Amino acid sequence: MRKKTMGLAAAMAMGLAPGAQADEGMWMPSQLPSIGKRLRAAGYQGNPADLADLTRPPLSAVVKVGGATGAFVSGDGLVLTNHHVAFGVIQYNSNPQRDLIQHGFVAGDRAQELPANPDFRLRVTTGFDKVTEQVLAQARGKTGRAYYDAVDAAGKALVAECEREAGYRCSVVNMFYGRDFYLVKQLEIRDVRLVYAPPRAIGNYGDEVDNFVWPRHSGDFTVLRAYVGADGKPAAYARENQPYHPPAHLQIASEGVNEGDFVMLAGYPGTTYRHRTAAEFADQVQWRLPKSVEVMKQLQGVIEDAGRADKQAAIRYASQLQSLKNGIKRFSGELDGLKRSDAVEIRRKDEDAMLAWLGKQPQARTLRPDIDTVAKLIANGNANRERDLLFAILQSQTQLLRSALTLQRFAHERAKPDADRETGYQQRDEELTAGMLKQVQRRYDAAVEKRLLTALLARYQQLPDPQRVPEFDAAFGRTPAELAAALDRVYGATQLGDEAQRLHWLKAAPDEAARSDDALLKLAATLQPALLRIEDQRKERDGELLRLRPAYMQALIAYREQQGRAVYPDANSTLRVSYGKVTPLKARDAVSYSPLTSTAGIVEKNTGVEPFDAPRPLLDAIAKGDYDGYLDKRSGVMPVDFLSNLDTTGGNSGSPVLNAHGQLVGLNFDSNWEAVSASWMFDPRYKRAIHVDMRYMRWLMDKVYPAPQLLKELGVPAR
Repeated sequence: MRKKTMGLAAAMAMGLAPGAQADEGMWMPSQLPSIGKRLRAAGYQGNPADLADLTRPPLSAVVKVGGATGAFVSGDGLVLTNHHVAFGVIQYNSNPQRDLIQHGFVAGDRAQELPANPDFRLRVTTGFDKVTEQVLAQARGKTGRAYYDAVDAAGKALVAECEREAGYRCSVVNMFYGRDFYLVKQLEIRDVRLVYAPPRAIGNYGDEVDNFVWPRHSGDFTVLRAYVGADGKPAAYARENQPYHPPAHLQIASEGVNEGDFVMLAGYPGTTYRHRTAAEFADQVQWRLPKSVEVMKQLQGVIEDAGRADKQAAIRYASQLQSLKNGIKRFSGELDGLKRSDAVEIRRKDEDAMLAWLGKQPQARTLRPDIDTVAKLIANGNANRERDLLFAILQSQTQLLRSALTLQRFAHERAKPDADRETGYQQRDEELTAGMLKQVQRRYDAAVEKRLLTALLARYQQLPDPQRVPEFDAAFGRTPAELAAALDRVYGATQLGDEAQRLHWLKAAPDEAARSDDALLKLAATLQPALLRIEDQRKERDGELLRLRPAYMQALIAYREQQGRAVYPDANSTLRVSYGKVTPLKARDAVSYSPLTSTAGIVEKNTGVEPFDAPRPLLDAIAKGDYDGYLDKRSGVMPVDFLSNLDTTGGNSGSPVLNAHGQLVGLNFDSNWEAVSASWMFDPRYKRAIHVDMRYMRWLMDKVYPAPQLLKELGVPAR
């Protein structure tokens, strides 16, 4: 009996249970007609075939916002997304005299709407075409770096042709790890403005205490507006620009949802790893997650300590700190969840079973050698994993050093024909990079950056010799004292803190950058050969993996299809759809949760001390109980957030949640702690997604922080 129980748990964790399987899947829109019967059986009232067309509603209203998702909700370009997705926009417009993070923001009219940070983008997908043959035509027969370069060159050519039409941003993405390739075409809107943001204590009520936790009571939403030039085409921010008129916008439902109701979500999930090898699962659990959390916690401590002593530094690093805290909580939950689901052992057994099955198939002779080589490449790639992790974090968690490295890399690439430049450093990337460089001073403090670098480079100095890099040793020394002296010297003599200097060097010729006497640019020039060398080694390995992984995927897909298991590509920031129901959660023995929270829970949690310091206007409105037209008809409460079993991951933040008729009922913003590991494994027992109930958003905009003009534009006038 015990063996049967354990087998059932393993099957459920892998998505084998027939009842659970229907809710698993981040489906490409083109796949939805093929699962139309399942969609309709789950409760969808529309035509599944319509969902395959990205240019038709509702999917044409769903947009990529920054690194996450949003949706058009009015004909004049209003966009609804999460408070935490737009947090960088809010922080960019904040200072000690006007702290929009703390107090929120309501634009009285369109003239009062505030411009987003210069590199903030909104993208509308208008094309998604399969280009596998074009991408692989010149790669076949090649190996390693040559294979990588052939795929890269083909992708760049397709992108260049696609972007001949002004105002569009294009990319080539691969599905199933190199088996298929698609050309994605997106209208890129560069003028995005802040319209409405609740105060921190509503948009982020509970902060890290409640992050990835149910029950939640957060109003995690923000309203933006997209603008274009007078000709209707994307343009840089200008006061005279006009609101963008999207091809479609979502209608907010007049009624909410309840337990058992069908819901569907469309968005841009970031990255999942469900089709990775058993060895990669083991590495994630046994090393990568614990080490990442350890390093990120150290950086969190640095920023928090600096912020306590300096209000300006606290505001400048608020967005970065929030991102770190979210990452720490997510990675910790992912580790906990993967251990709870016994993911490493289940994946190992599943892979062993797949390989045993493959051994009996005629294609084994051609596939198995490639699969074995993939395993060796993955093992060899772990030799420098700690160094590579530190270098990646070093470049993502600094402002001025990242700018200097970016500027030197642009100078290096500018010596090449544009088509041969590294992706990210072509002419098409200069405007976006300029936007990043323009906002540095609003997110930077020299003392804080030196402390962040000290924390990271002190770790580097402790690495064993095989992971050391001569250029880094020469630049920073091998002792803490040498490191401190190097950082003081460089940051005391750089002019890159000045915006004009940064923008000047963005356009500089290669020889001019090489001759620069700016201390930080000189440091970047010293480090660049090492970073290029490491990148070349990575591309050699990545080229082989790109060539050989399709063999692993071919075997895995065939094996799972003959079992009747869900087969969809891992998420890669392209538009996906998932569906399911409003669902309660049994988290563990004797602990169960209903799927709807109410304003009563806000008061129950409120302590008056951050992060449970609900604003007085909200508490007064709750006490008044003026909920006419917003109450949940079944329970009689004022809803705040709700829970579903939708399949989501990072990047799905801000995704619209639709009812059976395609109307907007919620806004996705989180997952529960028990299912943060869903980026690697879908476990239907625990996987839940957390959404802001649109009734709560409407009530806040009506009764608490009124914006009657916005409610009217949204088609849900104030009551």
